[in-house]
Amino acid sequence: MAHHPHLLSPGRIGTLELKNRLFQTAMGTNLAHHDGSISEESIAFYAARAAGGAALLTMGAVGVAYPRGQVQAGQVGISDDRFLPGLKRLTDAVHRAGGRVSAQLHHGGTSAVCDMAASRPIPVPSTPLPQGGGKSLKDFMFPEEKALSPLPQILSPPTFKEMDKADIGQLIEDFASGAARAVEAGFDAIEIHGAHTYILNSFISPAENRRTDEYGGSAENRARLLKEVIEAIRNRVGRDFPMLCKLNAAEFFIDGGLTLDDVRATARIAETAGADAITVSAQHNYAIPRALFSSYLPQEPGKLIPLAAAVKAAVSIPVVTVGRIDPAVADRAIAEGKFDFMAMGRKQIADDQFANHLARGGAAAVRPCIYCYACLSQAMLHLPLRCAVNADVGFEKDNLLAPAETPRRVVVVGGGPGGMEAARRLTLRGHQVILLEASRQLGGTARIAAIAYAPNGDFVDWLKARLDELGVDVRLNTCGTVETIRALEPDAVIVATGAVRRAPPIEGKDLPHVHDRASLRALLLGEGGDGEVSKAPLAQRVAMGAARTLGLTNSPEAVRKASKLWMPVGERVVIIGGDLVGLELAEFLHERGRHVTVVDEPRQFGRGLSAARRSVMLDEMPLAGIVLQPGARDIRISQKAVSFVNAVGEACEARADTVIIAKGAEPDTRLYDEIVAADLPAHMVGDCAEVGYIIGAVRTAADVAAKI
Repeated sequence: MAHHPHLLSPGRIGTLELKNRLFQTAMGTNLAHHDGSISEESIAFYAARAAGGAALLTMGAVGVAYPRGQVQAGQVGISDDRFLPGLKRLTDAVHRAGGRVSAQLHHGGTSAVCDMAASRPIPVPSTPLPQGGGKSLKDFMFPEEKALSPLPQILSPPTFKEMDKADIGQLIEDFASGAARAVEAGFDAIEIHGAHTYILNSFISPAENRRTDEYGGSAENRARLLKEVIEAIRNRVGRDFPMLCKLNAAEFFIDGGLTLDDVRATARIAETAGADAITVSAQHNYAIPRALFSSYLPQEPGKLIPLAAAVKAAVSIPVVTVGRIDPAVADRAIAEGKFDFMAMGRKQIADDQFANHLARGGAAAVRPCIYCYACLSQAMLHLPLRCAVNADVGFEKDNLLAPAETPRRVVVVGGGPGGMEAARRLTLRGHQVILLEASRQLGGTARIAAIAYAPNGDFVDWLKARLDELGVDVRLNTCGTVETIRALEPDAVIVATGAVRRAPPIEGKDLPHVHDRASLRALLLGEGGDGEVSKAPLAQRVAMGAARTLGLTNSPEAVRKASKLWMPVGERVVIIGGDLVGLELAEFLHERGRHVTVVDEPRQFGRGLSAARRSVMLDEMPLAGIVLQPGARDIRISQKAVSFVNAVGEACEARADTVIIAKGAEPDTRLYDEIVAADLPAHMVGDCAEVGYIIGAVRTAADVAAKI
């Protein structure tokens, strides 16, 4: 096997033979009905990924005591026979698509926000102690997000019930009954969720379990409930039915949390009790937003691999792990015996054909996840799963890529992400597409965004490769005008010309050291009009001209690497603009040793960022030394500083060698209006319709392409 021979080789968990070692990890999709029953959207979501080639899909958070222990509004239940018909339809659909599916048996414990909203007592091993932290996720939410989340429904602090023997016995019965229903519904395996903040881990974790009876104290006692759950399930479903057990291998930012010795002991207990495999995950302190990216969603690639290897050394059953692992890294780790199976979530949201694409074309064929955390944020807000780069997520049953009844000739104007995605989808549907791009390269403003945030460039590169693969007629250095479009005799026109960016009327904005998006693009990529380039000193213009001649500015990756050695930005930078663009730029410049201050009028920063990513960034930035000044007014730029009145009414000044205005984007409808006036059938996609960044561009491209 040419690509990833170890990752894509057959494997086995218990009696379950598996075609490769790539799993889809459990995720909360929020696609179920709000009575816990399966929806057609859920079935189509899992069937699509079964057809995509993953060996085993794990249906996340299947509630064994539903609605008790419920963590999401759209969570699936398995606590009653009424759920069986829908679950059977799902397993049948997965099997027809050639896949295997596991039910993750779950009780939310202290994370059961639906219990909190309903004022139900939360079962715990011991009454929780407060964990230290600053702002929580809700402090970084916008008002409309809070309104969507369960937070407004929680009218009083939660009440906790320390579980007695009767409560423990009922919980064990809930898990055993849920397992029996999973077998009846046709699942191929079950996974016991003993990780994250959920009920079983609350007993396992010394930070949460302070009991003095047989369920507290030593690692063996704290794992007793897990052991009894596994044994009860084995008594109910038999020894041969495949069972995985998910465990935390670490608890980040949690005082007195799990040690690796605890984890190894618990894994051995689970194996002895009857588990066929251990899934290694991690947990973090929810009171510290930045801790999120250190646990089961690590920013550091492969962070959990050493922990998985330590668990594997302690047991004789297979080990599965998660956590931003590149397929090539996973392939080597499996070959080296560090773990046996890799479970992916976000990457298989982004590309439902992940395993097939990986096998046929290697990593370059896979649609990349850009780690924007839109998927996680939807879960946090109790909304259906969505993806920034895959507009079909949650809409699989609608088959938005169905062949067109009547193939048409379509002209797409604009080669940014929205235009490229529209061209790709239209071609897949059978239309003839001509894409016009005024510049010498595809990518649009995403190219400069990719300098600040590399994953954006990965998605642009993937789109370019797909257009080339499909043979789309791409015409660079070609302006889309009414005349050029009419000459192509299209049946439909898609306008994807993006936004127009006008710097707001800030005093001093025309000074030589002040840059907006256009002049910054000219500085970094050597593109733009004479007025934009002229802001650079002569030496910089000569250097950028040479770089452009040599082709060094064609690649955002090359510019990003070069910028670590030299870039035309002073040591002290003030960015005016606190939304996605300004914050990503602030991170980028800070990583290159600049002293950065972000100033803007809104009292809350982070528009355009998903709730999860925004909370982490805004929590981390002040600790890293980036100064954030939301709620500023009377902003003025002088030769050496930016002055403003801060949120509490104090006059402030931030020294600045370079000022970057990263705001002022507005939809650019000029070409669309001209085309409509010329009586040509036109549609808008991306920022020219509404400024929505990559997620908005991809969503509108899918919606428009499905209509033509």
